[in-house]
Amino acid sequence: MVKYVVGPGISFGKTVRWEQVMKLMKAGLMATVNGKANKMRKKIVVFFVGIVVSIGAIAQEAHDDILSKKVVSVQLKDMDGNSVNTAELGFEGPVVLSFWATWCSPCKRELNAIHDLYVDWQEETGVNLVAVSIDDEKTKNFVPMYVNGKAWEYLVLMDTNSDFKRAMGVNNVPHTFLLDKEGNIVYSHNNYAPGDEELLYEEILKISE
Repeated sequence: MVKYVVGPGISFGKTVRWEQVMKLMKAGLMATVNGKANKMRKKIVVFFVGIVVSIGAIAQEAHDDILSKKVVSVQLKDMDGNSVNTAELGFEGPVVLSFWATWCSPCKRELNAIHDLYVDWQEETGVNLVAVSIDDEKTKNFVPMYVNGKAWEYLVLMDTNSDFKRAMGVNNVPHTFLLDKEGNIVYSHNNYAPGDEELLYEEILKISE
């Protein structure tokens, strides 16, 4: 055993074991490291919060930018192989454009939920829904199988090369747009959660009055 002045809690002349000295030194080192780590964690949190806010602002700007614009003109095929101009769908009332795919579970849940309400929606508002499939060459043959199996009464268009998807600024599906009678985009919504179809219907009612 030796005598040292080690620091707080150990006065001069007090007998100290080396184990005690090493324990205190380790505690001091850990306190320093933890302090630096806490500062670093705070900086990281602030950095990522800034990124999230920036992404949200960009997404909101993109969302606001597309509203009130007309639908882009792209030539697509329906399930029977007929050409359809996306800017000239030929409907008189509001139009819902729903981008989906057979491999997208939320897409199918949304369109099936709307299907259960679709007849009532049409009678009350005159709305028509256009389901734009982004299935590529590998999965496009599943589209008519699924649509017919579910007895959807929508106009289904095939965007096999994703030309319309890119032109409309769609990054992922499901993505839903609502067009007024003049063909202006008045509502845009990405993803799906149960109940979103009711929110969509509220928007349809607003432009059907």
